[in-house]
Amino acid sequence: MINIEIYTKQNCPFCQQAKHKFIQKGLIFHEIAIDNNVNEREKMIKRSGRITVPQIFINNKYIGGYDDLLKLDICNGLDQLT
Repeated sequence: MINIEIYTKQNCPFCQQAKHKFIQKGLIFHEIAIDNNVNEREKMIKRSGRITVPQIFINNKYIGGYDDLLKLDICNGLDQLT
């Protein structure tokens, strides 16, 4: 079973677009909102090395942010991971 984790903030348009991409592909994801959660934000930074959102992991493999997700999808890499 595929495990997709996406760290998000409520008013982030790139987070919304990333979630929409997964929904379009019929993929279930686990959203981790970091808006008011310092512990999850710190966990995200430690895992990804980045402070921006979204940060995406598929099967514990770091994918990156929304631009990285799009690049992966364009070359059919997203379909290969899922």
